[in-house]
Order: sequence, then structure tokens, then C-alpha cells
Amino acid sequence: MVDFIGRMFPPNTAVAKTVLASTLETLQMAFAGTVISALVSFPLGLLGAENLSPSWVHQPVKGFLSILRAIPIILLALMFVSTVGLGPFPGVLALAVHSTGMLGKFYAEAFENASSGPLEALESSGANWIQKVRFGVLTQVAPDLVRDTLFRFELNLRESLILGLVGAGGIGFYIQLYIRSFQYDKVATLTIVLLVIVVLVEQLSVAIRKRLR
Repeated sequence: MVDFIGRMFPPNTAVAKTVLASTLETLQMAFAGTVISALVSFPLGLLGAENLSPSWVHQPVKGFLSILRAIPIILLALMFVSTVGLGPFPGVLALAVHSTGMLGKFYAEAFENASSGPLEALESSGANWIQKVRFGVLTQVAPDLVRDTLFRFELNLRESLILGLVGAGGIGFYIQLYIRSFQYDKVATLTIVLLVIVVLVEQLSVAIRKRLR
């Protein structure tokens, strides 16, 4: 282990251009995967909430979300890489599918935790389902949805590294490429940059979540 770490120093800064391109690609993958999953998870969360959907709807939806969460993201990445080829696109698809299983569950739980009082008042005044969701649920749980989405973005940023190891683009792709060619000094540069990005994104996310409380 000491010998392995010793080969990584000093870091090789000659790969600055590669670092910049792969970093941007990793951030794009995490962002795109999170946005797609949030857009899909929102209606699934509404359908999966017990207080908004009948049992014959919310139970199958929750079962479907459980299946998505149960599939390892590395397996999804391998499947999409074999289907659409190498690059960031299969990584985005894998992140989107896996994130939907988690965000859909979080959104459904947030909707279920909404106070029933406003819903009952709207229903007694003749409001339809969309109006109850808009004025009785979203006004209560919108901050929770944003916090859950930001948390998932943090996870996607970390998982995009793993996806790169199977050819799904991003920093992870170049890390495994340099490891296979024994260029550990370049691996050190990419790893340091990745750690800095993860810490910065996490701190930004924490700051935003605090303001939403």
C-alpha cells in the first residue's frame, strides 16, 4: 500500500486539460441524471403516496420503485454501455434510472407526511385532485423535495466515478485508464480534483438545505 501511494507522488499536473474536460463531464452526468430522475420521480411520487392515490395505484408504484432501487447501479451502467456504447450517455441513463427509485420513494413519503388539514379543507370546498396537490401538498413539502433532490445530486456525483470504471465517461474513466497503464501520478491529480469537487458540492448543498429549513 505504501509503495502504491508512493507512486502517486508528486501528482502530474500535465493532465490539466484532461482533468478539466473529465471534471466537466462528471458534473454534467450527475446533473443530467438528477434532473431526469426528478422529473420522472415527481409524478411517480404522487401516484405512490397513500393520501393521494388509491391502494391499487400506490402499491404497484411503490413496488416498481423498490425494484429500481434494488438493481445495482453498476449493473445498470454495464447494461446501458452494452446498449448505447461507451461515453457519458449510458452513465446519465444509469444514474437517472437508479435515482428514480430513491427519489420516487422520498417524494412519496414527503407527500404522505403533508398535513391532512389543508387537504380536507380543499376537498370540502370542491377542489379537484390537481388543486389539492398544488395548494394542499406542494406548499407544505416543496422544501423537502428540494433537499431530497440536492442530496441525490451529491450521491450521483460520487456514483459517476464508479460508472466511469466501466466505460461510462467522466473522471472515473480516466482514473481506471491511467491505473491500467501504471500512470499513478496522473491518477493522483484526478483523485485530488475529485475530492475537492465532492467537498465543494457537498458544502454548497448543505448551505442550500439550511436556508430551506
